[in-house]
Amino acid sequence: MKITRNIFGWIMYDFANSSFTTIIVTVIYSKYFVHTVVARGELGTALWGRAVAISMLMVALSAPVFGAVADFSRAKKKFLFYNTYLTIIFTGLLYFVRQGDIQKGMIFFILANFGFNSANVFYNALLPEIVQRRDMGKVSGWGWAVGYIGGLLSLLIVLPLVHNKWVRLTFPTVAVFFGIFSLFTFILLREVRKPSQRTNYFKTALRRIQSSAMNLRKFRELVKFFISYLIYNDGIVIVISFAAIYGASRFGMNDKQLITYFIIAQLTSILGASLFGHLLDRIGAKITISITILIWISVVVGAFFCTNVKQFYLVGLMAGVAIGSSQSSSRTMMALLTPDDKMAEFFGFYSFTGKMAAIIGPLVYGEIARITGSQRWSLLSVLGFFILGLSILQTVKEKEGRKIALEWISQE
Repeated sequence: MKITRNIFGWIMYDFANSSFTTIIVTVIYSKYFVHTVVARGELGTALWGRAVAISMLMVALSAPVFGAVADFSRAKKKFLFYNTYLTIIFTGLLYFVRQGDIQKGMIFFILANFGFNSANVFYNALLPEIVQRRDMGKVSGWGWAVGYIGGLLSLLIVLPLVHNKWVRLTFPTVAVFFGIFSLFTFILLREVRKPSQRTNYFKTALRRIQSSAMNLRKFRELVKFFISYLIYNDGIVIVISFAAIYGASRFGMNDKQLITYFIIAQLTSILGASLFGHLLDRIGAKITISITILIWISVVVGAFFCTNVKQFYLVGLMAGVAIGSSQSSSRTMMALLTPDDKMAEFFGFYSFTGKMAAIIGPLVYGEIARITGSQRWSLLSVLGFFILGLSILQTVKEKEGRKIALEWISQE
């Protein structure tokens, strides 16, 4: 398969935006907020959970509307641009968050995380425009694999800055990294469809959402996948948001140890995303996602019972394999079950379900930690999300769902 200009431009966005997930959400800012900005034990963990939940709620409420607008106006790339630079601006402003600046630290992160997750709605919806359906799993896997290379590079770049007096410099560094490498996407990637005529996009969006809600019964397998994804993605969001906080709180890992930990995890993430992307095209999305969730269950059980840093490192290797593969496979299954002319609109619903779930998970995790005084017991909630999500996924008839999506295209 030839890597076209559009495919390369699309993949490079994964390379650029992984710096935000890796440094801000997972490794550095999350720990900095809990242990330096708040510095009140597990209260910081609970406040971090609330910040994540609020940003996800904002995305959940806005994504269906903006997704429908982007579909009608053929402006996915434009919306991607606006939300990307919203993320970049407020990521850079995190430099001004110091000890005790709890409100400022939460607001700046909430706006940055809102922009990041909103941008992903339009980024994901561009996938079917640049590649045929039979190659979606492969290209999606490439995107995640290259994304983890970007995350790895960003970790190496900020490694010299993790001293206490310099740690705030990591935040504008991430903003610059994201801004520079996202230019590849905005310069190289071209939307296939031409812009439509001007209209009242908001009213049109509301009509399309209402129509989609009425027509969802025609996409029953997609609806079941939505529900499954809503639940198991909650577990993934918790792991991404609290992994560094857990390592620092339970095992006393410092910033350098955490960066080393996540560098190792990034390497297995690259392998997992690439391997499972190829596997998906052969065995199907449902089986592939099921395998990754089973790996996640093993990760949570391992993290609950591990007693030292070395054991936690081994758990990190397994988590690396699971994280890229599960998210890449989920993105591909969503695209396979969705008609082409409703991609941004339905990816808005996809984001809506995921973000609504993400409101619950971080809140539950953070509050359990605050009440019990230990994040170890919070892990049991993560295990529950994965088991329930996996169970519902088994009810999805993938072949039937793909057939319905294709038939919808032919009749439209």
